Amino acid sequence: MSGKSRPSDFVRSALKNGVGRYVCQLQRLTFRFCKSHGNSRSVRDFIEKDLLDFTRCNPGVAVYLQPRRHRAPSVVAEYLNGNRMTHYIYKSNRRDIHKWVEHLRSRSGFDTVRLRTKQHTDCPSIQGVWTPFLNKPTELNVTTFPDEKLSAVDSGTTGTEQVLELAQKIQNMELNRKQN
Repeated sequence: MSGKSRPSDFVRSALKNGVGRYVCQLQRLTFRFCKSHGNSRSVRDFIEKDLLDFTRCNPGVAVYLQPRRHRAPSVVAEYLNGNRMTHYIYKSNRRDIHKWVEHLRSRSGFDTVRLRTKQHTDCPSIQGVWTPFLNKPTELNVTTFPDEKLSAVDSGTTGTEQVLELAQKIQNMELNRKQN
């Protein structure tokens, strides 16, 4: 599939999720399985052994069990934005089902699309994007390195010496105030 035929979009979050506090976007999980068919054995094992721990850790997610006779097992995830995602798990073991449930829980509910750019903002800057070379002198563009002028060590005062001088000035000012 070529890049032009796949839908594309900018990076986005659901309703600015995470700016104030995180809200899990998964609203409802529905497990569809057969009570007697062999394809649903791993789903039944997951329900018996792991589902109770999942519901304790995620009290905001409603979990429904829907027995369906002679159907392939599936997990249907419904999100706050109204999207539904169905994943068929008929050839998965219990560990794989646990991974898929965690994947569905941590998703935003948006469809998977090709990203146009790696960053996006609602209020773009009219000044342009910052780069490390933004305020550097343009003469560096044509300089061949190593350069004698740029490699020279400045023998001025060090930062420690400057801090000590400031401390001495402050002490002198305090002594002058006490004497007056």
